[in-house]
Amino acid sequence: MTKTLIERDQATIWHPYTQAQTAVPPVPIVRGEGVYLIDDQGKKYIDAISSWWVNIHGHAHPYIAEKVFEQLKVLEHVIFGGFTHPAAVELAERLLAMLPASQQKIFYSDNGSTAVEVALKMCIQYWSNQGTARTKVLAFNHAYHGDTFGAMAVSGRSIFTAHFENFLFEVVYIDLPNEGNIEAIKSQISSLKSDLAAFIFEPLVQGAAGMLMYEARYLDELLSHCQREEVLTIADEVMTGFGRTGKLFASEYLYQQPDVMCLSKGITGGTMALGVTSCSKKIYEVFLSDDQLKTLFHGHSFTANPVACSAALASIDLMEKPETMQHIARIEKQHVEFMESIKGHPKLKDIRRTGTILALEWITDDGTSYLNQLRNQLYDYFLQQGVLLRPLGNIIYILPPYVITDEQLGYIYEKIKEALKLF
Repeated sequence: MTKTLIERDQATIWHPYTQAQTAVPPVPIVRGEGVYLIDDQGKKYIDAISSWWVNIHGHAHPYIAEKVFEQLKVLEHVIFGGFTHPAAVELAERLLAMLPASQQKIFYSDNGSTAVEVALKMCIQYWSNQGTARTKVLAFNHAYHGDTFGAMAVSGRSIFTAHFENFLFEVVYIDLPNEGNIEAIKSQISSLKSDLAAFIFEPLVQGAAGMLMYEARYLDELLSHCQREEVLTIADEVMTGFGRTGKLFASEYLYQQPDVMCLSKGITGGTMALGVTSCSKKIYEVFLSDDQLKTLFHGHSFTANPVACSAALASIDLMEKPETMQHIARIEKQHVEFMESIKGHPKLKDIRRTGTILALEWITDDGTSYLNQLRNQLYDYFLQQGVLLRPLGNIIYILPPYVITDEQLGYIYEKIKEALKLF
């Protein structure tokens, strides 16, 4: 008897962030089209979270597919140590033209976590190359920067890091800045400056923490203070990059610019994995030396893969079309109107928005937690209704592809209103 796709999956695959003992079977998706994921029975699901925030132009975009196919016929891969290729050079040129002027060099890797690893190595070795030992990193409480060891170390201590805490390097944590604590945080930085290699942050929105949002002006104050105290700064724009906050990059809301930036997720439009770490000329030049030990000894087998670079170039082509920013503004407008329609709802602790990111926090007896039992009820309900929303505990969020229509957004909003009646 022929096994189903689910049966074959369960016999062979270990899924991420999944307790296989208790989890429901995975949904077997066989096709994507625009905002929709389509399962093996033909049921459509609106991908309201862009499949972990990556599919900014929707699924199976024909233009990206065409450009990937063209690249595959020419060059699928080449070692990037001692070699280069047109797609990598063009992508670096175009990214630097888009990024803040402080960014002058591009280093390629494989994903968001590795982009963060590279950034940390750059900043720690920046000091080491100059004969200075700075051994600590500054980060926000509740941060999430990835699941590799360096990225875990600078993330907040949580269920993601619990089993590995004895293996993680020392990090100094601070709260998100606001009017009440900004001066105390600045004083703390001043007292620790001789030990701090860098300050890493998710600008404006902490994603996995529950889409926690904070004001650009206080982050600006922190960055300005770090620059005065000669503490390097790393903007982790893996989630916020490529339009999510209403601008191309969240750093565009800031007057002070970071020394290093991390990019991934939306960079290829969700087509394939690619990570980028950009840095200032100041950092790059500290690695230039006749001493080979001052080299940045980091790389990946698939560094600057030509197919991934071509997908990123195609995604940027789409990003730069005027209609894409118009779609982003339209989504923002729809979010604002929906927020007004549920403002003050007795079941909601908070409603927050930055750009196209909308988050709703349910009030529950268990409090706010990634493991809140409401999560599974909400997740299952929305799937039944043909909507993919993946709650962060008792917090649901919408992070849709930019091609989503007002009608499709309206359907999601209506299902959320129905959920507020049921749960």
